[in-house]
Amino acid sequence: MIQTVELVAKNIKRLREFKSFSQKEVCADSTIPQGQYSRIENAKVEPSISTLEKLALVFEVDIAEFFKSDDLEQEVNLPLMQKIKMIDTLAKDEQQALLKMIDLALANKRMKDNLQTLIAQ
Repeated sequence: MIQTVELVAKNIKRLREFKSFSQKEVCADSTIPQGQYSRIENAKVEPSISTLEKLALVFEVDIAEFFKSDDLEQEVNLPLMQKIKMIDTLAKDEQQALLKMIDLALANKRMKDNLQTLIAQ
């Protein structure tokens, strides 16, 4: 079983690489000294809660993301604005297909809400 310090270190590194940040960029954005950050990412030291909070802000994730022990290759639950930015990088036909799925889901929700309102009357 993986130790918590190692798990946190792997998740921090995974998030940094996922965001395509260098260690230097993370340190600049989080105000964590580079030597300390390197030791955290290499599981040499256990990060404090305040350090994890700083890193969570930089990576735009919830602090719980550092403790996830499931498949480390699983995509991070990105904030909505970042997902929208990523959608913008897709090919036009992929964007249109995705927008159609979103429209369908929203129409489905509206229909369910309307039915519930009618039933409640």
